Parts: sequence; C-alpha cells; structure tokens
Amino acid sequence: MTDLNQQGKMTNYRWMIVILLFIATTINYLDRQVLSLTWDEFIKPEFHWDESHYGTITSFFSIFYAISMLFAGRFVEWMGTKKGFLWAIGVWSVGACLHAMCGIITESHVGLHSAAELAAATGDVAVVIATFSMYAFLVARGILALGEAGNFPAAIKATAEYFPKKDRAYATSIFNAGASIGALFAPLTIPPLAKHFGWEMAFVIIGVLGFIWMGFWVFLYDKPRESKRVNSLELDYIEQDKNEEQAEKQAKVEKVPFVKIFSYKQTWAFAVGKFMTDGVWWFFLFWTPSYLNTQFGIKTTDGLGMALIFTLYLIVTVLSIYGGKLPTIFINRTGQNPYAARMKAMLIFAFFPLVVLLAQPLGMQFAALGQNAAWIPVLLISIGCAAHQAWSANLFSTIGDMFPQGAIATVTGIGGMAGGIGSMILQKAAGNLFVYAGETNMTFFGFVGKPAGYFVIFCICAVAYLIGWVLMKALVPRYKLITDI
Repeated sequence: MTDLNQQGKMTNYRWMIVILLFIATTINYLDRQVLSLTWDEFIKPEFHWDESHYGTITSFFSIFYAISMLFAGRFVEWMGTKKGFLWAIGVWSVGACLHAMCGIITESHVGLHSAAELAAATGDVAVVIATFSMYAFLVARGILALGEAGNFPAAIKATAEYFPKKDRAYATSIFNAGASIGALFAPLTIPPLAKHFGWEMAFVIIGVLGFIWMGFWVFLYDKPRESKRVNSLELDYIEQDKNEEQAEKQAKVEKVPFVKIFSYKQTWAFAVGKFMTDGVWWFFLFWTPSYLNTQFGIKTTDGLGMALIFTLYLIVTVLSIYGGKLPTIFINRTGQNPYAARMKAMLIFAFFPLVVLLAQPLGMQFAALGQNAAWIPVLLISIGCAAHQAWSANLFSTIGDMFPQGAIATVTGIGGMAGGIGSMILQKAAGNLFVYAGETNMTFFGFVGKPAGYFVIFCICAVAYLIGWVLMKALVPRYKLITDI
C-alpha cells in the first residue's frame, strides 16, 4: 500500500476494473458479431451457403464454447484472474483473425484463385466449396470459442474480488453492457469494413483490438490487497461483508474439488438459468441481421439496416444497465438478502421477453399497410434483449452470493457450458427449421414459409425466462450460503 492510505478520501479504483471488464466484453462481442454481419451478404454467395450451413457453424460455436466454459472456469481458478484473462483474450483474438484465412484455404483446396471464381462455381464444385469452407470456419470459430469462454469466468471472478455483494449485480450489469455495446457498434463498423476492404479485413481489424487491450490489463490489474491504487478505505469497503472467519476460510479455499461442486443445488440452479436463456440472446445476436434481410429485404450495408441494428442494441444498452441496480434498491428498502432480491428482480425481468410474441404479428400487419414494418419487431426484440441482459447480470451475481471465491470461476464455467448447450440446440434447430420452412412453405399461426419458422423460434424465446425462473426457484427456494466446501 502507498500514501493513498494516508488520504481521508476513499479511492474508487474498483470502477476502473469494471471499465476494463466492460471493454473486454465489448471486444468479445465485436469479434463474435463479425460473422453474423457478413455471412448473409458477403460470405454466403462466395461459399454457396444456406441457413443450414450457418446454423451448423453457430451451433458448433455454441457447443464448443460450452465445453470450453467447463474448463475455462477451472483454468481461471488455476492461473488467477490476471493471467487467466490474458490467455483468454489472446486466444480468441488469434481465432478472430484466423477467419480471414478461410477463403484462401478454400481456394487452395478446390484449385481456384479468387473469390469471384468461388462464387461462380456450380454443381459438385459448389457443393465442395460450401462443405470445405464451412469446416474451415468451424476451426476458426472453435479457436474463437475456446478463448471467449474465459471472458465471463474471469470477469465474474474479478468482480467478486473488487466489489461487496450488494454492488456486484450493478457492477456486473455495467461490464455485461459491453455485450450490448459490442453489438451496438458492430453494425456501424463491420459492414462498412467488409464493403470497402473485404470481409477478411473486417475479421482482422476487429480481432487486433484484443491484443491492444492485453497491454492495458497487464499494467492496470492486481488484486485489491496487492494494488497500489486501492487505499485502505476502499479495501474496507470491498471487504465489508466478510467477517474475519469468512475471510480466513475463503482465503484458504484456493482449489475446490471439481466433482463436489456438482453436488450442490445452487450449481444446478445457475446452470438451468443459463441453459434456458443464453440461447435466446445468441439467437437474436446471430440471426437478427439475416432475419431483416429474409423478411424485409434489408441488408446490413444499407443505411436502414445499420440504423435498425444500432437502435436495437442502443435500447438494450440503456435499459440493461439499470437492471443490475434493481436488487440493490430492494436490499436497501426491504433488507432482503441479496439472493432473494435478485430472484425478485429476475422474475420481473422474465415477463418482458413476452413482448417478442408480438414481433411477427405486428411486423406483418404494418407491412400489409405499406408501413416501414421492420422497426416494430426490432423495437420489441430490443425490449426482450434488454431484459435478458438485466436477467443475466443478476444471474451471474447469484454465484458470488452463495459460493466462496475459490469456486466462483468454476461455477461460472459450468453454467456457461449449460448455456452453450442450450444455445447449440436452438441455433441448429433454427437453421434447419428455416431451410425446411422455406422449402415446404410451412404454416404456423397464419405465417407461411420462413416467417413461420421465425415465429416458432420467437415463441420459444419469449417464454424461456419464466420457465427458467420457475426451475431455479424450485431448486433453490431460499438463500443458502455454501460453507462446507
């Protein structure tokens, strides 16, 4: 500690850590979004893909991310927050840049020499191009998923190290808003980059941002007790809800038996919450640009397309940050324990995605009237996505409420795996459903073809949060601190 201890005013360095976590999460989602904003307009015609190919790629990313999350949490516990985060963002930045090589590798494999020749191919050659390029992207997505899996375990662990329980949901909601900010800036940056420099450079330019972040993390992050930028007053604030016995116990818990963690209902409650809802967020993240093009003929390089996606995530960003503040309000006004306050807030947030049920009906109704109908579903989807981010911030914070710090990253990884599995199922089902609906003119509640397929998925997304909340409440009805690890 330095002369900061002599100052009468408490430092607020914990918020600098939140800013770093926020930027990392922003970069995480920018890297994740490049494919969704380039595949339909640039990559799909070059490699002869359809929704099934894209669905396979997004579902593979989800399952590999899920598997990686299981070990990422453990890896962060082993390496520590600082080194663990550096490894994570370094690996995913390499993976992001490797996407740019997929076209070159495919050209070499089929004996062609340019993107134009790939796009002009027909017959069996086109089938080979579609299949081989898909596998090339699967490798790049796998490396991206491997690294990105470390973001949330490391960020949640850093938050638990720097914030008392009552502030963790709010801090989490701030850094978690990076997901929305990443998605917010993605349509303003990625399509123009792809249009003017090629889709390959869009992957490379966005991927390099992670390497820049690593330099700041190396110099700015240390544990609170080791940081020269945290004075004794701030350290006391950070550790306010730890009595001496708990602090001593948690300090000794460096490695929690992995198998034992699965024996707690609290672990399964968190995993169920992630399984039921992560796929919803990823579906809208991965498929909204394609949905606008399929249903309304709006491309991501169009001014309207950029405005729609930007507006969607602007609303998500603004609304979701306040979602993390709601439990603190409940705690201050009623004296509820953090878990009870979070579950109360999550129940409120679980009702908002129901508005997604109206996206297709109102969108089609306005389209029939000759109105600019795309704004209606986008606004309703934005409400559902904002509710997800508020839900997610509180869901993550339940881990710190009930588990010692030595288990936080591991439990986060287990829940992330469950969320990835849920997302894999939804992404693959969506891709296959859209192809089937388009080929068979499937009907569902008056919708025909691909719009019918989208309405089916929208219905699933709308009710997922209420189902998830009920299952979580059934597993852990009341707050119970884990003390026997």
